[in-house]
Amino acid sequence: MRAANDILCHSGIVKSPMKVFAVSDLHADYRENLDWIDSLARDRYREDVLLLAGDVTDELRLLGSTLRALKSRFAEILFVPGNHELWIDGGDFSCSLEKFDGVMSLCSHEGIRTGVYTQGCVSIVPLLGWYDFSFGQSDAFLQRAWRNFWACRWSAEFDLEAKICDFFLRQNDRYLSTDDAHVISFSHFLPRFEVMPTAIPENRRKVYPVLGSARLDHQIRKLQSAIHVYRHSHINQAIEIDGIRYLNNAFASPKEARIAREKLICIFDTEAVLSVLAGENRRESA
Repeated sequence: MRAANDILCHSGIVKSPMKVFAVSDLHADYRENLDWIDSLARDRYREDVLLLAGDVTDELRLLGSTLRALKSRFAEILFVPGNHELWIDGGDFSCSLEKFDGVMSLCSHEGIRTGVYTQGCVSIVPLLGWYDFSFGQSDAFLQRAWRNFWACRWSAEFDLEAKICDFFLRQNDRYLSTDDAHVISFSHFLPRFEVMPTAIPENRRKVYPVLGSARLDHQIRKLQSAIHVYRHSHINQAIEIDGIRYLNNAFASPKEARIAREKLICIFDTEAVLSVLAGENRRESA
C-alpha cells in the first residue's frame, strides 16, 4: 500500500468510513460454502465494500441468489466474472459470450457493480481477463483436464485463446485512466505467474498456461494500482512486486481448506489510514 500521505486529496480521503473486503472462488454449488455465506453477520459490513472476483457458480439462478445474499450485508458488491460463470455445457446459452452478457445483465438488475467505484479519492477498478498462454504453452494433459476447453463455447471468430483474452482486455480500456490518489484493481485471472508461490513444485505447474495473461499486468501498471486483488489459482498469497501489492483470497472448495483461507480479508481500511495521518500530524506539530 502506498504511504498514507500519497492517499490525500483535496476533498478528503472518503466521504465516510469504509473497509474494503475481498473474496473469490466461492463455489456456491457446495452446501458448506452456501452455509458460510448465510453465516455472515447482517449488520457488520453495512458501510463496507466487497470485491467478489468470480467463480461463484456457473448456474445463473444460484449466482443471482448468492449475489442478493451478499448485497444484503454490504454497502456495495463489486464483481468480475470468472471462467465458471461462462460455462454453458448443459445450459440455455448458445455461446459463452452470450452467457457473459447474461451475467452482466443479472448484475445490473441486482444492483451489483461491474464498473469503476469511486469513494472520495479511492477508485476500485474491476478488470476483465482470460488466459492467452503467456505463462506457458498448453499440452495434451491440460487439454484433457481443463474443463474450460469443453465447458465454454465460442463463436468462430474466437478460434484462439489469445483472441478471447483480447476481447476481454479491450473491455478494460475505458477504465485505465484515473486521477485518484489511490487505485485498487481486481481481476479473476492472474496478471503474472510470479504471484504464484515459489515453493510449488514443477510437476504441479501444469495449469500455469491457463491462469492468466501478462498483458493484464500491463493494464494494472497503466492504472498505477497500489493494490491488485486476483483470484483463480485457489492458492492464497500476498506479495509485493515493483511497488504493487498483489493479493489472493480464494474461498475454494471444502477439500481445499489447506491452501485457502475460507474467510473474508480486509484489504483497505480508511479509518486505519486516517489514524496514520493523524499520528503524522501530531508528530509534525510537536
